Amino acid sequence: MNTTRSTPARRAVLQQLGGLAAAALVPGVALAQGNKFNLKIAISLPESHPTSAALKAACAEILKESGGRLTIDVYPNGQLGSDTDTVSQVRSGAIDFVCTANQIWGNLVPVISINTLAFAFPDYATVWKAMDGELGAHIRSQFDKIGVVPVGKAFDHGFRQITHASRPITSPKDMEGMKIRVPASPNSTSLFKGLGASPTTVPIGELYTALQTKVVDGQENALPTIDATKLYEVQKYCSYTSHMWDCFTLVGNKRNWAALPDDLRALTARVFDAHALKQRAAHEVLNASLEAKLKGAGMQFNPVDGKPFRDTLQKAGYYTDWQKKFGPEAWALLEKYSGKLA
Repeated sequence: MNTTRSTPARRAVLQQLGGLAAAALVPGVALAQGNKFNLKIAISLPESHPTSAALKAACAEILKESGGRLTIDVYPNGQLGSDTDTVSQVRSGAIDFVCTANQIWGNLVPVISINTLAFAFPDYATVWKAMDGELGAHIRSQFDKIGVVPVGKAFDHGFRQITHASRPITSPKDMEGMKIRVPASPNSTSLFKGLGASPTTVPIGELYTALQTKVVDGQENALPTIDATKLYEVQKYCSYTSHMWDCFTLVGNKRNWAALPDDLRALTARVFDAHALKQRAAHEVLNASLEAKLKGAGMQFNPVDGKPFRDTLQKAGYYTDWQKKFGPEAWALLEKYSGKLA
C-alpha cells in the first residue's frame, strides 16, 4: 500500500495551491503567480486616441519599473464591451479598471458628472483649477459609493463641438428637431432636450454607422475623438459650440486594487498621474492642429456664440433642475470656479 507522507514543505505547497485555486474562483481578483500580478483596463476609445496611447505608455512604464511584477493590459476600441458594459464589469470585479467619461459614471452617481454641466467652464485654465482643486476632489470622493476607486489624475477629453451632415449650427433654432447622438448620460440628454433637439443614445463604437445610415443627423465630441473615429467621413459641418467639457477617469475595482501590494499601488498611481499630465499636453497640441487636418478631409468649421444657447437652457429650467440633482455642496464648489450658473 502506497502512503504519502505529509511533510511541512508539502503541506505548504498544498496550502499555496489551494489559495490560488480559491482566488481563481473569485471573479476579477488579481491572481498572483508568485509575486506577479496581471490586470486589465477597458476603454471604448480607439487605440490612436491620446488617452488610449497614454494608458499604454503608462502600463509599459509600470511593467518596467516594477521589474515585471505588475502587467496591465489595455483593451481599446470597446474590445471588452461598451462603456455601460465595462462599468458594470469593473463594479463586479470581472475587469480591474475602466477608463471612461465622468458623464457615464453620472448614471450611477449624478454628481460625478457635474463637470459636464453645459457652458460651465469658459477655458482650460478654469477647467484644471477646478478639476485639480476642490471640485475634482469632491467628484473623486463620490466613486467610493459604488465600490470603485479613481486612480491617477483626470485625462482630458476636451470641449465638445457639434457636427452635422448637411448644415452648420449657428443658433439654438438650428437644434430644433435635430436627431443628435449623445452618450448614455442623463446630463447630455437633458441638455439637448432643453435646446429642442431629439437626443439618441448610441455607443461610440456604433456612432460611425449610425451617422452613415442617417439614424442620427449629427453628434457632439471633441476634435481628437472626431478624428480618431473618422467621423469626418460622414459629417461635413463642425460648429464650435464648446458646450460641454468632460474628462476620462481611470477607475478600478476597490477589492482588486486593494489586492495589490502597497508599493505596486503607489507606483501605479504615480505613473498614471504623470501620464495623465502628458496626455493633457498631447491632447492640447493635437486639438490645435486638427482643424487644418479635418478641413483637408472636407469638413467646414464655423464659430458659435454660446450665450443664446445658455439663455435657452436657462429658460428651459436646465440649470435649476441640475442644481437640485447635484445638491448645494457640489453646486457651490462648481460655482466657485464657473461663476453663477443658476
